[in-house]
Amino acid sequence: QVQLVESGGGSVQAGGSLRLSCAASGYTGSSYCMGWFRQAPGKEREGVASITSAGRTNYAVSAQGRFTISQDNAKNSLYLQMESLKPEDTAMYYCAAYVRPPSAWLCSLRGSDFTYWGQGTQVTVSL
Repeated sequence: QVQLVESGGGSVQAGGSLRLSCAASGYTGSSYCMGWFRQAPGKEREGVASITSAGRTNYAVSAQGRFTISQDNAKNSLYLQMESLKPEDTAMYYCAAYVRPPSAWLCSLRGSDFTYWGQGTQVTVSL
């Protein structure tokens, strides 16, 4: 059973930066997709970024140019570096994973494709 634990959330002023981390455990030999999602109060969950085990990335338009997803396969860790944060980035951020189909070049940003989820870490951006 894959387990995901996020950390690194917090409160920051607009224009600031945060780095989220996700520690993963319980992987088998399958090739996984990993991703970051967020959900603000009263809003639907949104895919932010995803990455294949080979490092191919996929970003939501809202994240392009400001957020960077990365991973350290040796440490079974996923990261999301967030720059130039805006109040509208305020949300609970979740780490998620699923087994990547061999034919898929990129990983999905649809939450329904992801099987494993962390508990989330809160990010609050104030003016």
